Amino acid sequence: MTALFDIEGLGMAVPGRTLLEGLDLALPEGRVTGLIGHNGSGKSTLLRLLSGQAAPSTGRIRFEGRDLGQWPRRALARRLAYLPQHPPAAEGMLVEELVALGRYPWHGALGRPSAQDRAATDAAIAACGLAPLAGRRVDTLSGGEAQRAWLAMLIAQEAGCLLLDEPISALDIAHQMEVLALIRSLSQAHGRSVVVVLHDLNMAARFCDHIVALKGGRLAFEGGPGEMMAPAALQHVFGLPMQVLPRDGASPVAIPA
Repeated sequence: MTALFDIEGLGMAVPGRTLLEGLDLALPEGRVTGLIGHNGSGKSTLLRLLSGQAAPSTGRIRFEGRDLGQWPRRALARRLAYLPQHPPAAEGMLVEELVALGRYPWHGALGRPSAQDRAATDAAIAACGLAPLAGRRVDTLSGGEAQRAWLAMLIAQEAGCLLLDEPISALDIAHQMEVLALIRSLSQAHGRSVVVVLHDLNMAARFCDHIVALKGGRLAFEGGPGEMMAPAALQHVFGLPMQVLPRDGASPVAIPA
């Protein structure tokens, strides 16, 4: 397994509170890694550190073998794309305009979009099934459509790694499945690495290749979905007895015992 992120002794503290402590991880390249755990376990904090949006209090993060803090900002933006849990407002903006913003790391604030930029934008719109909606305003879309538009913006960025903070938290079950299937397809078809924060344990087991669970800011589990979907592992992470129900031809489902 080739490591995309190497994390050693990672810690993050704010006045009066430790958010992360002593994390040692190797997140794989070209796979979908799910971050799970209780609210307040440190998932979003870890994702912000991986994106370079914040600096750790202790430890180090290497991205593609290089200390994250040593990457020039534009070079990092061409390799790494980050979508926060609550994206900024896109009122009045068309889908095609939002997606085109993903090209900013390539042409900058003063550069004019090139044919290559337009081709990357069109390809991202097509990959997310948004061609019929390209001329629509983002604020008129359904939740699932809007989330696909934000994902298309990240795809247009042509970054090899996507960091996604709870991309399905405000969606109904049908749109959750749609968005996660798209994320998995992007990884499998195009070799992109994805690190995604999820609350739904069963969704993580179904759509992720690798699972990292945090508990109280510390590592509680790291491994494959099959290893995670075991009663002992689940009780250790979530602190209550869990039952795992097998299903023919599908991933198992965990429920409270």
